[in-house]
Amino acid sequence: MSRSRKILVVGPSWVGDMVMAQSLFALLQRGGPNAPATTIDVLAPAWSLPILARMPEVRRGIVMPIGHGEFGLKVRWKLGRELAAEGYDQAIVLPNSLKSALVPFFAGIPLRTGFVGELRYGLLNDARRLDEAALPMTVQRFVALGRPAGSPLPEPFPLPRLTADAANQAGLRERLGLATDRPAVVFMPGAEYGPAKQWPLPHFAALGRELVARGYQVWVSGSAKDKPAAAAICADNPGVIDLAGRTELGDAVDLLALAEAAVTNDSGLMHVAAALDVPLVAIYGSSSPEHTPPLAQKVAIRSLRLDCSPCFQRTCPLGHTRCLTDITPQSVLAALEGLGAGARRIAVPEA
Repeated sequence: MSRSRKILVVGPSWVGDMVMAQSLFALLQRGGPNAPATTIDVLAPAWSLPILARMPEVRRGIVMPIGHGEFGLKVRWKLGRELAAEGYDQAIVLPNSLKSALVPFFAGIPLRTGFVGELRYGLLNDARRLDEAALPMTVQRFVALGRPAGSPLPEPFPLPRLTADAANQAGLRERLGLATDRPAVVFMPGAEYGPAKQWPLPHFAALGRELVARGYQVWVSGSAKDKPAAAAICADNPGVIDLAGRTELGDAVDLLALAEAAVTNDSGLMHVAAALDVPLVAIYGSSSPEHTPPLAQKVAIRSLRLDCSPCFQRTCPLGHTRCLTDITPQSVLAALEGLGAGARRIAVPEA
């Protein structure tokens, strides 16, 4: 029997991209009847470890001890020399930066795969030209790096599927005082990229009022950066629960897995919800669902596809953001109902 094949993946720096990378991990493990077993380690930012821990394909996450954007040549050399002892057979480098290819090179990994990116010839010895027209989606580009150069993508390729921590779910419900007798719809109003990807907060608030009136719980999820947005949605909106900044990333994953549905901007948590197979309404403004769609079956996309969108700008260059403001709360509620969520009238227990 051939020995296990060991692969080091240099992971991306964004939540959504890390979730989409699970399609690559699953493909690498799929192999074939005579293929050797595959061990996958992921070199990644510290924040991503809870995500990786919920991917059964990953043996371990290895923390990259340098912040995003830092070069840190000496630190990368030291880490590479430490990882040389692991005896990896291949490295797959998902980011396109020169610095992201340094650790596998310093580790002496014999096969180092990635797209050419920032002139990484030498650092990569399996450097491939990216055909953006043939691979328009980020997940397709990740999966392609797990195939021999020039090979077609598998059809279908595996979708990301995160595994929730049931014990943590129970603890979170108790700590956060979340009811168990009513279904929850989760709102994710954040968008790290900028306001041109954020559905208006009054629209979220109006949708929340309608769902609460029907007997649903509404949880607003996000990081500490999303607290002002969450507070605006929850203001004068009893029954909408502000969880922003009260949970870690792993907690957010586990809470999403409990939800009946989610409503989200194009964000990292959108991809988390999709990977948990939670029915999902995804709202697109300045970005495009053709490039980074939620990878799941139970998805309703809300995008007006105006002549001026997608513009891929952080703020609306025309100043009106109609691509988002004209998506009404009623249309999103209808999308939820089409997914089988939000339509029921649920009796609220008396206090």
